[in-house]
Amino acid sequence: MLPTLAAQTTRVEGGAPGGFSAAAKSVENLLLQHLLLQCKPASRITISVKREPMNMRDWKLELTGRVLVLVAHADDESVAYGGLLQKMREAVVVIATDGAPRDEYFWGRYGSRENYAAVRRDEARRAAQVAGVRELVLLAEEDGRFEDQRLFLNLASAYERVAQVAERVRPEAITTLAYEGGHPDHDCCSALAARLGSRLGVPVWETAVYSRLPEEIRLQEFVCANGSEARVEISTAELERKRAMCAQYVSQQGELLQSFDLAREVVRPQVRYEYARAPHEGPTNYECWEWWMSAREVSARLAEFVESGR
Repeated sequence: MLPTLAAQTTRVEGGAPGGFSAAAKSVENLLLQHLLLQCKPASRITISVKREPMNMRDWKLELTGRVLVLVAHADDESVAYGGLLQKMREAVVVIATDGAPRDEYFWGRYGSRENYAAVRRDEARRAAQVAGVRELVLLAEEDGRFEDQRLFLNLASAYERVAQVAERVRPEAITTLAYEGGHPDHDCCSALAARLGSRLGVPVWETAVYSRLPEEIRLQEFVCANGSEARVEISTAELERKRAMCAQYVSQQGELLQSFDLAREVVRPQVRYEYARAPHEGPTNYECWEWWMSAREVSARLAEFVESGR
């Protein structure tokens, strides 16, 4: 039996949704965004994926009903799924962390980490109102363990919260972020969604946000394409609303966020990842940014979590 839901939920009147924390650790890292369109193809990269026969599925059939959108940070949902959210009959967005790392680099101008987290919550609520989502769930609202960059240390607790939301909402599908080594919290959402989808017996989809292969940052491209990718057609009106959603994230309006192509949303059925292995050969993006965790530590925690659910 799951414990009583501790997450704060926000009902939003209207209809469909924002997450992506400040990523760069230095000006040099931010300037790398200008090189994104010249990134090398990933065809030579070995990744942690189990190869299976191709099974072509249609996102229009599986992702336009009652969908649970599981992302790591406030703004991920807008950047990654802002167009698709508007096509969902009932979108329930779950944001897994507070979006406020402990490093003062991220929250310094807001006076405290707590103030920064509050700003990001407010931005997420405004973006959800613009999008017209059915419900916004902020897991970190009442559980301070779900800090940005530290989700991999609290996977079991996060899973309990997300599973309880899913049991109440009963989604017809789940969509999340790819296992790509861009941000450890993104990778955690991938594992959480994989286990939850298996438990509920519903399809799980994914999208790419950012990764580094081998030395350059890649935006909105899967580490390794497998032929099941499909581009979401976004109308002019949907694109304008998506831009309005992203505009709510004033705290994130730096070069990294502005480097995303908001007209581009590519989804695919979630790959069966081998979470015991790093997402790909070579250093992950967060290791290149010299964050405090390693890919080995993250993948070990993910593997332990996945194995505990079998």
